[in-house]
Amino acid sequence: MTGTLPRPPIRRPHRSPHSHIDGNRIYNEILLALPHQEREIVSAELEFVRLKPHQVLHEVGDTLKSAYFCNTGLISILSVFPDGKSVEVGLVGKEGFVGSPLVAGFRSAATRATVQMEATAFRISARSLTAVLARCSKLETKLQQFSQIMGVDVTQIAACNRLHDVEERLVRWLLMCADRVGNKSLPLTQELLAQMLGTRRSSVTIAAGVLQKAGLIAYGRRNLSIVDRARLEEAACDCYGVMRRQTQRWLSEVV
Repeated sequence: MTGTLPRPPIRRPHRSPHSHIDGNRIYNEILLALPHQEREIVSAELEFVRLKPHQVLHEVGDTLKSAYFCNTGLISILSVFPDGKSVEVGLVGKEGFVGSPLVAGFRSAATRATVQMEATAFRISARSLTAVLARCSKLETKLQQFSQIMGVDVTQIAACNRLHDVEERLVRWLLMCADRVGNKSLPLTQELLAQMLGTRRSSVTIAAGVLQKAGLIAYGRRNLSIVDRARLEEAACDCYGVMRRQTQRWLSEVV
């Protein structure tokens, strides 16, 4: 009798005895990638927190007192203008971290970070993060790598917002959200979509209607679901592919 095939390597960390912190399961990919010794050091400084939709983690100019390893849900990074208007320039899910300036030794925030959909995270104080990084070289490397990936995303999203129409931007944004939460069903309102894309709600309504009529998505008042992922990717502008390919290329280079 032949044995069953092992699960893919990416799933193995979830089965390890160290995939929980104080009883809370770890989904954050940065924490899961740490060697045992470093994860033990970091875990001692982490606090599990539940984050509500629209909760602001920090504003532009705030002194960063804490950083967050996003565990579930989604956090938006927004550029805020002097007149109060804002547009999303980055997304953070279970793959990432909020508080990158602290890794470089900076203390203030240049963007706003707000919870887009209900989330959980492991929070660490700025002081503890500094102390932990001095002892955990792998963690420092993983955070630097994530900052580089976020930099590519911010640059490409800025270009996308300038060059592509609302429908293309909406497709790109939905794919990015689904990638980060690992779910085709997204609890999103049209008001939130309009704010994140920096456009009018009526424009989002028209764009979402086109995608729904084509059978790519289904949406209601407070929920949107991806119906046909493959065709949605075909409808995306080049920006989504550029970001994904660069991320995959860099990750393939990591030893």
